[in-house]
Amino acid sequence: MQVKQVSVFLENKEGRLQKALKILAQNNIDIKALSIADTSEFGILRMIVSDPDNAKKVLEDEFAVSLADVLAIEVEDQPGGLEGALDVLTKESINVEYIYAFVDKKTNKALVVLKTDNNQLALDILGGIGFSIVKSEDVYSL
Repeated sequence: MQVKQVSVFLENKEGRLQKALKILAQNNIDIKALSIADTSEFGILRMIVSDPDNAKKVLEDEFAVSLADVLAIEVEDQPGGLEGALDVLTKESINVEYIYAFVDKKTNKALVVLKTDNNQLALDILGGIGFSIVKSEDVYSL
């Protein structure tokens, strides 16, 4: 039930982000969510895309690319919607390494992408107490 995330190492130079996105567009790969963490020298572009394996393939000629397993949960798109899930993870001593979110236009729910220090345990715990775990094929097809 984990989702593959594409991570791209980008030099912090004019046009590098645009080039990565252009390659995806030329290969008909749709970006579902993205996040960029940057420093003055480089950035890491993290994306959920419609076809992560193909995205890695088409990007790796130009960029350093990797795939990582992340999890996606659905929470109410309202104040405090995410806090309940984070509270559970904190109580279980599961560290959230990074997080980003987007709203599913169809359901009006927030889809939260998380990378933790123990994704499988996080999935088991959150799913076990009623949080909606989003299947990878559902995320890729949004």
